[in-house]
Amino acid sequence: MPDFILITGDRVIFNPTFQKAIVVVRPAFLTGTGRATVNKKTICIDGDERKVFVPGCSYTSPPNITPGTGILSIQSLAFNQRARRVKSRLRAVLLKGTIFTAKFQVILPAQIPPTPTSPPIPDPIRIYLGTGFFITTNIKVKGT
Repeated sequence: MPDFILITGDRVIFNPTFQKAIVVVRPAFLTGTGRATVNKKTICIDGDERKVFVPGCSYTSPPNITPGTGILSIQSLAFNQRARRVKSRLRAVLLKGTIFTAKFQVILPAQIPPTPTSPPIPDPIRIYLGTGFFITTNIKVKGT
């Protein structure tokens, strides 16, 4: 089924729940490297999603209530977010699709606060998985 082709400047929205972690998310933007343009903006092709990184996002993961920080990225696209027929530079064009799998990589772990008898305890989990989606400004050109 045809869907809108993603282009440079389209928003990447991460949902804040990453398993048991709650992340303070910020939007990111795609940068396309395809050859064609839509609305004078370069189209996105397979691999462009791997260049999306949002560093410095804080998070908590109960009982680790003292915030930590990490980096958001796209782990993998959904089956309907890569065109099967439309290509640019011999790579599939990216489509709006549904929901992708996101990754939150911990850089500074959240902690259980210290008590009079114990030191702070850092979050032992280093990677949390979540979801996200794309918002496109392209409302004319579709691909399959």
